[in-house]
Amino acid sequence: METPSQPAPGGDPAPAGDPAPGGDPAPGGDPAPAAPADPRRAFLVKTIALGAGAAAYLVPALVGLVSFLSPLKRKSEAGEFRRLALLDDLTEGGPPLKVSIIADRTDAWNCFPNEPIGAVFLRRVKKDRVEAINVVCPHAGCSIQYETESNKLFCPCHNASFDLTGKRLDATSPSPRDLDTLDVDPEALKQGEIRVKFQNFRTGTSNKVVEA
Repeated sequence: METPSQPAPGGDPAPAGDPAPGGDPAPGGDPAPAAPADPRRAFLVKTIALGAGAAAYLVPALVGLVSFLSPLKRKSEAGEFRRLALLDDLTEGGPPLKVSIIADRTDAWNCFPNEPIGAVFLRRVKKDRVEAINVVCPHAGCSIQYETESNKLFCPCHNASFDLTGKRLDATSPSPRDLDTLDVDPEALKQGEIRVKFQNFRTGTSNKVVEA
């Protein structure tokens, strides 16, 4: 007569293939399949990454474009009256005085304070009248010089000569036009100050065109 088997102490034995206590599969059982990745989430992550990369390149470009097209920036570049000297600094009928233009120079990214952006010849032709000329030669942009011996203005790059009013003296001048005169504030002269509307002009052309 066969003796019935006794259960293991503490309860019935776990059948083969069932997970053992603690969640691990019993010996010989198959592991639980991994949860499939969500394709929508992966697409969203890639889209965000691409967008961030594109923004890193586009933002500086857009800032530069806005700065270039800004009406305020174009207006400031078009010229404004600047105080350059006192009327008493010039002698009536005397030689021209060269004065540097110092201002803050700004590009799309940086501001450079107190930098030279040009120069002007000032000449007091009468007691209450001052003429101003940009020192840039209209031919190729060289700097005009004043010659004391000949009492004229001269461009050393291509030997162009001008009188003190800026008129060309050469019969066949390399300069396409006379020197560029600048506006002087008449009201400021009454107060003893010389204020000039400083502007730069396009070179290499017979027309006097303000550089934007």
